Amino acid sequence: MITKDMGIIEIVQKYPQTAQVFAKYGMGCLGCIAARYETLEQGAMAHGINLDAMLKDLNEAIKG
Repeated sequence: MITKDMGIIEIVQKYPQTAQVFAKYGMGCLGCIAARYETLEQGAMAHGINLDAMLKDLNEAIKG
């Protein structure tokens, strides 16, 4: 399960299928420096993204 405290890069490395979800929410900068140290919560806040909705979609993506 993905949580708000996980690092963005950690999520994508562990669950590559989540890259599409990040792109859907306008976070296509997975290779940027900030993605290396930001948590999902920090990244969502920086981009003005609804964290709960994004978490739901990310966790749906890894269920399959």
